[in-house]
Amino acid sequence: MSKNTKTAAAKPVSKAAAKPATKASTKAVTKAAPKMREMPVNPPSRPSKELHVFPNPAPQRDYVIQFQVPEFTCFCPLTGQPDFAHFTIDMIADEYCVELKSLKMYMWSYRDEGAFHEKVTNTILEDIVKVTNPRFIRITAKWYVRGGIYTNVVVEHRKKGWKPQPRVDLPQHGAETGLL
Repeated sequence: MSKNTKTAAAKPVSKAAAKPATKASTKAVTKAAPKMREMPVNPPSRPSKELHVFPNPAPQRDYVIQFQVPEFTCFCPLTGQPDFAHFTIDMIADEYCVELKSLKMYMWSYRDEGAFHEKVTNTILEDIVKVTNPRFIRITAKWYVRGGIYTNVVVEHRKKGWKPQPRVDLPQHGAETGLL
């Protein structure tokens, strides 16, 4: 292949040049199918009951880690109907924190499981306590309406001997806008 041929092949074709000149030549032009992404043999993410941890970067102080899980799903073990909930997990870690992606995969693992609201909320608390042994954890599960009734389930765990620091209430100030 000559140097000139390589250069010519690399040049983009203008839209006007790419269009067929006549109606008869339109029939001969076939569109290529859009390129589809191939499905991986092993999906990069999948549901899992395995929770991972990492060392608490500030074990010398109490601080709250809050996770919001607005798209939790499972299904009713009696009716098979889907159940949806917004979970809030407030945690004061001790030695270990729960790793975020593993928590995401863990919560996802309930999608195809039948579970009563009270049972699944308590099981999630127990599983997180088992791997992190936090100073404190509270899980609030706000279940979407079912049969005209909203259900909220709140469960918590306190590490034996842990005493929370007294709450500090600071004065409230309105937002400043710079306008009088």
